Amino acid sequence: MTVRGAKNPAPSGVESLIDRAGQLLDRLERYLPVEVPLPDFAHAVAFRWRRRGGVSGALVTVAHPHRIALSDLRGIEAQVALIDANTRQFVAGTPANNVLLTGARGTGKSSVVKAVFNKYTASGLRLIEVEKHDLVDLPDIVERVADLPYRFIVFCDDLSFDAEEPGYKALKAILDGSIAVTSDNLLVYATSNRRHLMPEFMKENLETAYVGDEIHPGETVEEKVSLSERFGLWVSFHPFDQDHYLAIARHWVGHFGVPADAGDFDREALQWALARGSRSGRVAWHFARDYAGRAMLAAQRAKRRR
Repeated sequence: MTVRGAKNPAPSGVESLIDRAGQLLDRLERYLPVEVPLPDFAHAVAFRWRRRGGVSGALVTVAHPHRIALSDLRGIEAQVALIDANTRQFVAGTPANNVLLTGARGTGKSSVVKAVFNKYTASGLRLIEVEKHDLVDLPDIVERVADLPYRFIVFCDDLSFDAEEPGYKALKAILDGSIAVTSDNLLVYATSNRRHLMPEFMKENLETAYVGDEIHPGETVEEKVSLSERFGLWVSFHPFDQDHYLAIARHWVGHFGVPADAGDFDREALQWALARGSRSGRVAWHFARDYAGRAMLAAQRAKRRR
């Protein structure tokens, strides 16, 4: 018999335990790996690997990839030819090498990778940008794209490592050294200011052994060199001389549809480079934007005064 107005009985110990377990699972679900579907590779061409919640990773579409063309690159024709040839072999399904682009900053290393990629997107080439701290996920990336009918370049920009960084060993294994064979539809293109990708110290030279007329580097040096040696193709970039720098600046000013004034252009471009302490392609691009912007603004003001 039910007594009118009586309160519901308190939950039993079992019900309370179930309720608390449910709350705990709700919290844990936020940190459990989530299976994220692959993006649409037929309509998107560039992607970034992004970790979610520090646990799982996913390929995220880049909505507006950099559309630089090979014709925009000046003063590095020899380097472009090497990387273009390697990429053409890769897209054609023939053997090709992982590529390490090294040299002075602002000399076009990353621009070459983007431009070559843009050239071959219609042929099924796709680009995946991976940050250095996410290189530990390279095996997962390889596994996700291994069976897809596309060719993939994993792009690591401005790559260098400190001792014992986890991404170092992951990259080393993917390039050459893992028990599993990397799929033939994926290559790694990396840029770096360091040819050996790791800092080098004077004390490491003390490990060098001399056997007769032969020099045997120590184990520390050999370990650092071993990573860069796993890249089949090394391409070196060098600082530009004055003529190359001015030619690049003129090209980009023309790209904006602004004539380079013969009287002031060279002087202003060289002063800009002197203030920046570099005659790199990046500095030329920055000067061209400034020069073209000022010229366009002056033209707009003159038009309004008419």
